[in-house]
Order: sequence, then structure tokens, then C-alpha cells
Amino acid sequence: MRVRALIPYLKKHIPGQPTILIEFMEGGGGRKAANHVFGKPDGLTVGTTPGGIIASAILGEAGVLYDLEKFIFLGSTESESHYSFLTRSEAGWDSLEKLRAATGVRIGSHAVGHPIYLTGRFFGYFLDLKSPKFIASYSSPEQDVALMRGEIDARSEASLSIAKRHGDWLEKGMVHLHAVIEIPKGKKIPQFNHLPDIETFARSEKERSLISMFRLLRGAGSPYFVAPGTPKEHVQILQSAFRKAYDDPEFEKEYKKATGTDPSPINPEDYQSAIREIPRDPETVAFYKKLSSGDLLPKR
Repeated sequence: MRVRALIPYLKKHIPGQPTILIEFMEGGGGRKAANHVFGKPDGLTVGTTPGGIIASAILGEAGVLYDLEKFIFLGSTESESHYSFLTRSEAGWDSLEKLRAATGVRIGSHAVGHPIYLTGRFFGYFLDLKSPKFIASYSSPEQDVALMRGEIDARSEASLSIAKRHGDWLEKGMVHLHAVIEIPKGKKIPQFNHLPDIETFARSEKERSLISMFRLLRGAGSPYFVAPGTPKEHVQILQSAFRKAYDDPEFEKEYKKATGTDPSPINPEDYQSAIREIPRDPETVAFYKKLSSGDLLPKR
């Protein structure tokens, strides 16, 4: 929805208003698409993926064939987010105490490396869940169905997405909400203000540093980028077009209509700087890597 909202305004601000085609490329939480674009320095191929590709590169995940430092970034339509952790009401976990007492909570998610997988893992760790099981094989609509059928017990999701797509879940008490992740810290959404932010569960400076890294990585949004070696004149045209599209007041209206939320864009120059500010110290990276992997959650 975000990409489709942007495309008419991107086209508007590229000289000649060329046709823009979308090619969906599934795999690895965006890694497959990033690898593909990295080898296409033609100035005609633009990539956009979940922000998980940034974490995957910093953490040295398998399947990363691109060099994060060499990508030429074109910014992102969003830099703010807000995630919630919920369970189906039939499970009966209407409090954190009951949720923590349960064993083997089944948490649905997208592929390993996808932001929804990462947020689920962070909630599982910081909420002290007992031996949670992460089922990383669902799309968003499939997770919705699986939750209502009882195939999974819990999931994490963007809070505004829950409010927009599943207002009935909240109105009819079909799910129990337990905690949120604010990105950036202090980002509030009215329907979820009563829930504790994940940082309230941190027990050490090490854990707070981990959460800070998570916020910075997710605050990178869903980046747009082109391959290294893209002709300079093409880069300048694209950067200018993206900048003008983000600033176009009509784009803001269309984005809100499509997604239910206001855009919080980052321009190409600011985005490139933000990538450089993400912590890369070995201890935090190693800790983050444990939580984002497909292995069992580490013990606290």
C-alpha cells in the first residue's frame, strides 16, 4: 500500500513521467530482492524492502550478497512505527501474569528476518515467555486467519494496522493486548496508550542498548535504494524525484488514505546519514543476532 501510494507522485517528478512497474520478489524478508537490485546498476531498477535487510547485513545473516555500505539510498516514506503484541482471547491470557505462566505460546510471523518476526522475538524475550514457538511461515492475512482459528496463539503487528484492519478485534474483545514497542521512543497511539513499552521490561544497560538498536533499525522504515555503480546523473534524477514526491502535499493525502496513517518520510541525504549512526559494537550486535535468529530464545 505504501509503494502504490508513492508511485504516482514519483512518476510525476521524474522527467518524462516514465511507466513504473512493480515486481514482487518473495524471499528472506527482502534479502532476495536486495541481492537482485544490488546487481542492477542500470538506473532503471529501484528496490524497496522491509528494513530487515539493514539488520540482516549488520548481523552478518546468511544469504546477504549485497554490501549495505555501498547501496545508494533514496529515503523512506516512514520513519515512525508502533508495534503491539496480542493473543487470542480464547486462550484466556488476559494479563501478563497469565501469559507468562503459559508454556509454548505459538507466535505466528513472516519469514525469519522480517520485521514482524523480529518484533515477535523481542516481545517473547522481554515479556519472559516460557519456551515460545515461532512459526515463521505466514503472510499477514494468513496470520489473521490462523489466529482466529486457533492455529497460533499470538502475533505482533503494527498497531495502526490492527486498528485499521481489525477494529472489531478491539471492540469485541477478540484479542488481548499486552505490550507495545514505540518507534521512536515516545511515539504514542491513543488506542494503545495503556500498554507498557518494551523498555519497561529491560533489566540492564545491555538490554536497553539492545532496544535502542532495535528502534534505530526499525526507524529506518522500508528503504528505497539503487545499486552501487548506478550512473550519477540517474542517481541525481531519482534522489530529486523521491525528495519532491515525499514533499508533495497530495502524496501525504494519498498515503494516509491508503495506509490509515500519516507518512513520516526521510529524504535521501538524511537516510544515508541515519544508516551510518546505527550501532555496530560487537557485544550489542551479537546480542541482537541471538534474538533475531531462528534459534531458541536465549535465557535472561
